Amino acid sequence: MRLFHTSDWHLGQSLHGQERDFEHACFLTWLLGQLHLRQPDALLIAGDIFDTVNPPVKAQERLYQFIVEAHEQQPKLDIVMIAGNHDSGSRIELPGLLMRRLRTHALGRVHWLDEGQLDAERLLIPLTNSRGKVAAWCLALPFLRPAEVTGPQLGDDYVQGITQVHQQLIKAAMAKRKKDQALVAISHAHMAGGSISEDSERSLIIGNAEALPAKLFDPAISYVALGHLHKPQKVSREERIRYSGSPIPLSFAEIGYPHQVLEIELEGSQLVSVEPRLVPRAVALQRIGPAPLAELLEQLAELPVIDLLEDPNRQPWLEVRVRLDEPQPDLRQQIESALQGKAVRLVRISAEYAGRSALDEDQLQFVELSQMTPQDLFSRVWEQAYGNPVDEQTLSDFALLLQDVQLEEQQP
Repeated sequence: MRLFHTSDWHLGQSLHGQERDFEHACFLTWLLGQLHLRQPDALLIAGDIFDTVNPPVKAQERLYQFIVEAHEQQPKLDIVMIAGNHDSGSRIELPGLLMRRLRTHALGRVHWLDEGQLDAERLLIPLTNSRGKVAAWCLALPFLRPAEVTGPQLGDDYVQGITQVHQQLIKAAMAKRKKDQALVAISHAHMAGGSISEDSERSLIIGNAEALPAKLFDPAISYVALGHLHKPQKVSREERIRYSGSPIPLSFAEIGYPHQVLEIELEGSQLVSVEPRLVPRAVALQRIGPAPLAELLEQLAELPVIDLLEDPNRQPWLEVRVRLDEPQPDLRQQIESALQGKAVRLVRISAEYAGRSALDEDQLQFVELSQMTPQDLFSRVWEQAYGNPVDEQTLSDFALLLQDVQLEEQQP
């Protein structure tokens, strides 16, 4: 059978206040075309479908319109999607009854039965091939929050709770599958050794918990479709455990990433191949600098002018990074004047003062509030208030409080 693996759509995301709906629409149109061309048996969407737990209406419309169009185009296509750490598990599952009529399975949370037994049945999805026979079982593992895997019956260890979920689900899947049926897992997690994008990936590490080991996925699992890390990559050099990466660059740190959907071929339970299908970039992200202001203004003057025959939605997003010797009160005005009539859209100006730091160009740090995690901000405020770095126990307590707040935000 043939599978498509994608993740981290982040529908509703904005780039420094500029919405990305046009780019997402282009990606989803392209994906529909690829589904029609390649005719996979199943589409796996490995979390972070939305950018926030309360996504804009337009972002929700994009998702549901895509599902309807995919089903109309390929009535036998199975779609499995899970919640990521940016998603509300409850919101992802809310239209579940309707979506199942479109062969779409949406899993947002895990449920427990009596005595710490995982409700594994709802997390095991049959995947059918072109002949209508069950060729694989999908083990759906949405992002697991501490409140879901810890408690009186489960213990207080977050990683141990996650391990229990994996062990019980894999055991149930192996008992259910028949000869030559593959096991395919879909998960949203930070696996050990994974390369992250600091600007746009919210940390999954809670308190002192470490990234998850690849050994959680039994060798009997033919393929593991991962979400969370935006850079496409293998885990522990295993062909079968992969991040597909995000379909569009979600920050300027991701300019150099390839953006893709993975196509997986299985013969029985054997993984045959994993091939990337590169996503065309609808809108370029362009970065100029860091450079002194005079040099920077010369570079901006050389940018192409607006072509009235071209779609303005396709003009590149621009980040300008300038190095200054002293404050420039009219910095933005100078840069905006230089960009007058240019075929770019300025979204960010970063200024670095040469006298403030001895760092060389490769070490310069361009930091703004939107790029800081809550833990980073808490640590900075603590050190400013008390003159000492925050201790590990206080950081751990803060992480637990943060989780409580995030869970409250997700309640429908």
